Amino acid sequence: MSPAGRAVGDRGTAVVIGGGPAGCLAAWALRGVARRVVVVERDRYPDGTDFRAGVPQGRHGHLLLEAGHRAIDELMPGALAELLSAGAQLVAVPSGLRVLTSIGHLAPYDSEVTILSCSRPLLDRTVLDRVRSEPSIEILEGTEVVGLLGSRQGVTGVQLRERGREGAPVTDLAAELVVDAAGRGTRSGRWLIGLGFPNTPVERIDAGVAYASRFYHRPPGREDQIALDVQTRAPEHGRFAVLLPVEGNRWLVSLGGMRGFEPSIQPQEFEKQLGELRDPAIAEAIAGAEPVGPARGFVPGPSVWRRHERTDPPGFLALGDAACTFNPVYAQGISVAALGARALREAARRHGALGPATVREARRAICAVTRHPWVIAANEDVRFAGTTGGGRGPVVRLQHRYLDRVLVRAATDATVSAAFHRVVSMVEPPSALFRPSVLGPVLFGR
Repeated sequence: MSPAGRAVGDRGTAVVIGGGPAGCLAAWALRGVARRVVVVERDRYPDGTDFRAGVPQGRHGHLLLEAGHRAIDELMPGALAELLSAGAQLVAVPSGLRVLTSIGHLAPYDSEVTILSCSRPLLDRTVLDRVRSEPSIEILEGTEVVGLLGSRQGVTGVQLRERGREGAPVTDLAAELVVDAAGRGTRSGRWLIGLGFPNTPVERIDAGVAYASRFYHRPPGREDQIALDVQTRAPEHGRFAVLLPVEGNRWLVSLGGMRGFEPSIQPQEFEKQLGELRDPAIAEAIAGAEPVGPARGFVPGPSVWRRHERTDPPGFLALGDAACTFNPVYAQGISVAALGARALREAARRHGALGPATVREARRAICAVTRHPWVIAANEDVRFAGTTGGGRGPVVRLQHRYLDRVLVRAATDATVSAAFHRVVSMVEPPSALFRPSVLGPVLFGR
């Protein structure tokens, strides 16, 4: 019996749109509550651990912040060990991740905070293999959702079609719950309008960020796990870069820029721009290193937070990039998706069913885990002159001034440095920066 006393046969079907990490984690979160979980994936998965055409950002840097890899390992016990055994790297923060902030390096301290660094295909494959091991989860590859079933009273399923076959028939799949994990290209907003729901309110901000990334073989003698992160010094110079150790004894180097500072994917220009950063450490590290393939570009588009909790469509919720698309500069996206999937599991198990109480509680919890990362990212994005959207009022300016003081103090004060890293790793909320142990040194320290 479920926690609510319902038999397994009463739990119904859940459909998850999208088979990336967010979708797979959502499907896993619903096992044991839903009688049947169907994951609908437009692509066909590659054999082995390889890049997938439907993941345009797949060749670029991906990090799991401390809160993110904790959530995945809690949802899928042993997943972190599997990733590490396959070559993923746990990098200590700040000792293993040398971050050059706008004011310099931050004070070192003994820390339990880490980031997980690996290629996107390795992360995808590890999560997918776990989902494939669950008999109650079915994956429909090469299949696309073309619409939602239901009415103004709620979503009751999806319309499916085989992808890539002209004239393929559309079939209906009924469900008690539909989870949109289709990513930044989701079309659920227009589908909900078609059912009679109001337009989903959105918050949008666009810093015009663009990426160029390239893999390199790590030279002999450079098998260390040190990662490098060089950030822009000021909003007038919007270029930055990161070097990450990944599986296969490789480095992944990503060069990014805000609007007006877009990086080049031409090999000589790419490395020239790395050398022009305010710290040449990354350019020096890859000097003489053998590239693995060409540099690849990616323009993610605006950050968008879709506020489904304000329209409350029954039988439907969104997760991952389909709920909130973050600026990838801040490495928040997959971690927030993992936290959202954990919130979905908690709500589903508490109510033991896929009904309205589960949906509302999960939607509120997903909104809650999204709010702080969104505010952090949005407030940083508006520092750049080319950014469109977002707030620039007196409250935001005050927040900028305070955070600048936090960074200055964190350069010499280990307590402030630790608090800052725990906040950006989503282990603690931003309010941790206002505790007396931080507030005092920031406001009154020399």
